[in-house]
Amino acid sequence: MRCGIDVGGTKIETAILSAEGEFLSRERTDTPGNYRALLNAIKKSVDISAEKTGFYGAVGVCMPGSVSKETGLIQGANTTYLNGKNFQKDLQASINRPVLLANDANCFALSEALEGSGKGSSVVFGVIIGTGCGGGIVVNGQLVSGVNGISGEWGHTPLPWPVENELDNHDCWCGKTGCLETFISGTALTRDYEHIAAVKKDGHQIAIDSENGDFVAEAVLQALEDRIARGLAMIINILDPDVIILGGGLSNICRLYENIPRKWPGYVFSNYIKTKLLKPKYGDSSGVRGAALLFESNQ
Repeated sequence: MRCGIDVGGTKIETAILSAEGEFLSRERTDTPGNYRALLNAIKKSVDISAEKTGFYGAVGVCMPGSVSKETGLIQGANTTYLNGKNFQKDLQASINRPVLLANDANCFALSEALEGSGKGSSVVFGVIIGTGCGGGIVVNGQLVSGVNGISGEWGHTPLPWPVENELDNHDCWCGKTGCLETFISGTALTRDYEHIAAVKKDGHQIAIDSENGDFVAEAVLQALEDRIARGLAMIINILDPDVIILGGGLSNICRLYENIPRKWPGYVFSNYIKTKLLKPKYGDSSGVRGAALLFESNQ
């Protein structure tokens, strides 16, 4: 058995999986509003899972942000009370088990590379496009974290090849302006639609409305597709992955998988593009599944 915990902005999921990857136990609870309550909530869910399954081993944790290689402290988490905390040390003390931490996009990429849509591929880039925008890299079955622990953080790079109307009003929560996350995310899609139509809709509804002839919905989706294509073209030019796998809420918009690769020839520095853009096999479960694989990947 293996254990994974997915610490999200709104929920915590704790799962025990069999060696074959089947869920034996899944516990979900709301994410608390402060750090101490978070540690207590995780301990409670781990205790319940252990009682149900008899699992008393190490725990992998999927979380926002990254762990500084220099200090061991969390950095860059949009669940901001994690920043500056030694989450690994504190959680190990709380649950009395070994703990490994990884960024949520890294866990998604690891799950899909080892057991999901990217299984058998040498180089996999996993993308999270939900409330924000993140990425993770897996090479030959090994998660690449980088010397600074920030590999795959494409969401906080600039939008490539911007046009004139993309240069203003894109302030990011990280303190910079023009980050890719402010263009490529569910939040950005909702904001773009509301800016034109003065009505607030989520990405799922915008996709439906586009199919039903909503010209504004179609326009903002086309803009999103081109921006994702530009962002991923930059990844292909640098990393040249075998496959790119989309995750997060926007990964459920089926048209992306056909329309985005069509735009790559205008941006990728190659006459032939073999990189595949794929749907995730495990979807929302990939984070917690990837967390459960962290110790296996580190061996």
